Amino acid sequence: MEYPSKLLEEAVLALSRLPGIGRKSALRLALFLLRSDADLSRDLSVSVGRLRSEMKYCARCSNMSDEELCRICSSPARRQGLICVVADFRDVMAIEQTRQFTGTYHVLGGLISPMDGIGPEKLRIEELENRILEEHVHEILLALSATMEGDTTAFYLAKRLAPHQLTISTISRGISIGGELEYADELTLARSIQHRVPFGSQGY
Repeated sequence: MEYPSKLLEEAVLALSRLPGIGRKSALRLALFLLRSDADLSRDLSVSVGRLRSEMKYCARCSNMSDEELCRICSSPARRQGLICVVADFRDVMAIEQTRQFTGTYHVLGGLISPMDGIGPEKLRIEELENRILEEHVHEILLALSATMEGDTTAFYLAKRLAPHQLTISTISRGISIGGELEYADELTLARSIQHRVPFGSQGY
């Protein structure tokens, strides 16, 4: 496509690098920003800049945070002895939308995937064990995607954490096999948390 302006072309190319944004969508966004009040473009630029420069990660659970501890970890209303283990902070947001979980979280930072060169040593598993020892944890809820990588990680964690003598549960399989947790609808995910089952009872 020929653009009437080099500046417009550069804006379209930059926007099209975002996930799910093709050239046509990028052009619509660029033209919308061009026609909109200058405050919108300025606010967008400032917000994205602050996101990149000021975003922190919780020193306790590794969730996104504005402070050293995230809002969930620092809340006195959360059950501190119950930790929900997830792969990514996007899973935290998905579960929080259900309003069914009242414990805290632990973000692993990925899933075990030998094909991608990701072993247990690259995940925040040691930090999870330290929390179990220091925080008097009584239950670990494994909320990992129903994929080969998710099942592999869950199985590894269950064996590694077994000596700590705590309850290890997993979300019930309302989540379809091969499904990513962050894409599950809220009702299905909420029921999966409410009806969590002991790990190992679903054929692991």
